[in-house]
Amino acid sequence: MPSLPGVLKATKKSGEVYYRASITFKNKHISLGSYPFEDSANEAYLTAGNILGDLRYHIEQYEEDQILSFDKWVVLINYRDNGIYFRNPIYLKKNYFIYYINKKILLKFDIDDLFYYAHHKIMKRGGHLFVSDYGMQVTILSRYGIKNYAVSGRDYRFANGDNTDYRYGNIEIINRYHGVTKSFRKGLPVYTSKIHINGDYIIGRYSTDTEAAIAYNKAARLLKDKGILKEFPENYITDIDEIEYARIYHAVRISKKLRNFEL
Repeated sequence: MPSLPGVLKATKKSGEVYYRASITFKNKHISLGSYPFEDSANEAYLTAGNILGDLRYHIEQYEEDQILSFDKWVVLINYRDNGIYFRNPIYLKKNYFIYYINKKILLKFDIDDLFYYAHHKIMKRGGHLFVSDYGMQVTILSRYGIKNYAVSGRDYRFANGDNTDYRYGNIEIINRYHGVTKSFRKGLPVYTSKIHINGDYIIGRYSTDTEAAIAYNKAARLLKDKGILKEFPENYITDIDEIEYARIYHAVRISKKLRNFEL
């Protein structure tokens, strides 16, 4: 008996039979998923055909009992509306795109990031958003130079208050360096540098984040020279040359408490 439209019978290594569903639209062959029953695979094919052929289907209409996954639902509607196929749940807008984590969580990105996220699936775990890049878990914030330990509201913020808007103009980095936090005194910025040994030690307060970051590096070197075995991260300063770095390193003062620290 011939297979139902859009269905291909297949067999797993264990000998178990399953059914692959797919559809071709505008010369593009689109895989729809695998199903245990032929009728289910055919239903996926028919549903996909309805979506691709009817503009009345929208992303927000997706229900959990749909035969298609939510990702496929988004992929099909984007391809129908924009004529570009992505394997990830992306919907193109003018000058930006939306990446759907699920029906309730959608992230906005600049169009410059389209190629990257078209090939890297965003995953969410424990409140963190990350991709797998060359076998490593990489947070999406790292693309903005934001470190893993950064805290929203302290080290960076979303300028328009929308923490799902990852367009570059909306990401404001407050603290660029490890151990450095920004505050204000009498309306002027003050950068406090701290280092963690058994608790936080204040290294000093400085007028620029560059000085504070270099002070952190200097304190870390001092503590290592005193026999502290802890691995302190190093702040890499890219906006000054080696001569200026050495000058600041030599001149920057660190707290007496750290200078006199003993094991």
